[in-house]
Amino acid sequence: MMSILTLSTDIGLNDYIVGAIKGQLISAVRDLNVVDITHYLSSSNYPQSSYICGNAIKHFPKGTIHAVILNLFEHNPNHILLAKYNDQIIACPDNGILTMIANEVPKEMVFVPVDKANGLTTLGFTQTLSYIVSLLHEGKKISEIGQPIDTIVEKYSLRATIGSDWIEGQIIFIDHYENVIVNITKEEFEEHRANRNFQIVFTRSEIINQISENYASVNVGEKFAWFNSAGYLEIAINKGNVAGLFGLQGVSDAGMSGTSQQNNWFYKTVRIYFTPVQEEQPAVKSTMPTIL
Repeated sequence: MMSILTLSTDIGLNDYIVGAIKGQLISAVRDLNVVDITHYLSSSNYPQSSYICGNAIKHFPKGTIHAVILNLFEHNPNHILLAKYNDQIIACPDNGILTMIANEVPKEMVFVPVDKANGLTTLGFTQTLSYIVSLLHEGKKISEIGQPIDTIVEKYSLRATIGSDWIEGQIIFIDHYENVIVNITKEEFEEHRANRNFQIVFTRSEIINQISENYASVNVGEKFAWFNSAGYLEIAINKGNVAGLFGLQGVSDAGMSGTSQQNNWFYKTVRIYFTPVQEEQPAVKSTMPTIL
């Protein structure tokens, strides 16, 4: 059976590296089906990168191998993590991206030492990855390929904060059209809304008070909110650029760690306020006498 491997990196496509990695993989497994997710992950923005990878991965069939090569040299890349995740396998550096995608430490997880004979370089790392893929293609379990590991680097996405009558989320991704995605899911929204009215506030004065079905639901140039294909709250302008127009910026690792950033005037959060639905009052009959 043909193996499927997805490739997600922060390498870009301006040089030979991605092509060389594919050459290594196909040399190891001739009928390997390599699928590009993206080669423009942000090495400094794990929330954004995990949003992209996690929402792509869930659409692949069982048994798919997902190679995520991100921020490879944050730590010495002397081993590769292999983990079972939703009946699929993730192979990645030990730098926190695994827990960002899985939102937990996977129960079934091993590490494989990188063959130092190939050098601790990007292609040295991926040469060992290619060997791992060949063993998986042969039907080996990850427990037969790697060694048990108890402690890994852990990072987790920020969760929306919740009050009795509000929920506040962070902007985790800004797409090619400058639409902004917030880490509030439709399920979270409906649970905390509890059939109340709401106002989505994304700057000091910009408010949206309804959820649209899609871009075609509003006029060109109109701002709106909807839940996108990944199930996350998205704020957009039909045929417009909401992030640039309103000064919206995604949260980054620096923001997560508390490190100060330049351009602090950018808005990075979106708050939704909930208010009770006002019941209509019954009409009061007049007691004044009728004057003829």
